[in-house]
Amino acid sequence: MSEEPVWKGTSSHFKHFWLYLSCILLIPIPRAIWAWLEVRSRVFTLTSERLLTECGVFNKVQDTLELYRVRDIQVTESFWQRLFGLQNIRLLGTDLTSESTVIDYVPKAAGLPEKLRVQVENCRVRKGVREVGLDLDPGVGNVGV
Repeated sequence: MSEEPVWKGTSSHFKHFWLYLSCILLIPIPRAIWAWLEVRSRVFTLTSERLLTECGVFNKVQDTLELYRVRDIQVTESFWQRLFGLQNIRLLGTDLTSESTVIDYVPKAAGLPEKLRVQVENCRVRKGVREVGLDLDPGVGNVGV
């Protein structure tokens, strides 16, 4: 089965709101332009198999998170993010090189957490992956031993 793109997007520029505001008041405009370029050059692509993160203004770095390795999806919204309809999504995985991947300042309207959940479950079913939990504390739950 070929890999199909499900979602592609970038963080909102609201991520650097205070920086942009301070540029008007204190910091030179080139710093604001650099922050704008950093946000625009960080692109997330969700496919049916993985999450690709590409970042870098001059030099590009691409990170890949296989969806079957995702253990948990956490969604957080600060007060300011809630006012503007934005959220942060943290993917906790089993991969040692990227145990946590954050997709920050994405619009809630995109419905990305649900899209991620559906794609993770579909990918696990296709690959036959199951998560097994191990109780490493022998004293817990062993009554009368």
